[in-house]
Amino acid sequence: MTDETPQIYLVTPPQFEADTFPDTLARLLDAHAVACLRLELATRDEDALIRAADALRAVTEPRDVALVIADHWKLAERAGLDGVHLSDGARRVKAARADLGADAIVGVFCGTSRHAGMTAGEMGADYVAFGPAGGPDLGEELAGDELFAWWSEVVEVPVVAEGGLDKDRVERLWPIADFLSFGDEIWSAADPVERLSILMRAPGLASSEV
Repeated sequence: MTDETPQIYLVTPPQFEADTFPDTLARLLDAHAVACLRLELATRDEDALIRAADALRAVTEPRDVALVIADHWKLAERAGLDGVHLSDGARRVKAARADLGADAIVGVFCGTSRHAGMTAGEMGADYVAFGPAGGPDLGEELAGDELFAWWSEVVEVPVVAEGGLDKDRVERLWPIADFLSFGDEIWSAADPVERLSILMRAPGLASSEV
């Protein structure tokens, strides 16, 4: 079980306005200590991804926030990013690591599979993400408390909880997760900075507001 407060891991909206989103992001990073931002756009257009990466890097780099891209690791080095987040389990970890090198971040989303998480860790993943950790019952399996509790007790690879995190899930996960990942939970709010502040005021979880 982790003895420290989980770090904040952010995921971009699937699309955003390049003229306004970086300003919102900057306000949020100035208000909270964020460890990592994941660029996760719906598009596969290379130019659009690189432009978005450039806009985000101008915000994250001066604030010492790691910036990774979802899946498209071939763009990570060219765009000056810190690494990649693989959304389809452990099968591409070795290939991504070989291309990006030992210093790059290679993270892996493993759904609710302990086996996939263990495999990713054995292949050299820097973190493993499980989810969805909460949200409405849509018939899909959720990553429950017991999965994160088991992982934090047995495995040294850092674990990320993502998907459907409300105040209740934040409170329950903070002792057993290394990172809490927020995406639509905050960007859908009228004021994402305030929304994250509310989530981070959950009992037992200290806010990093400046």
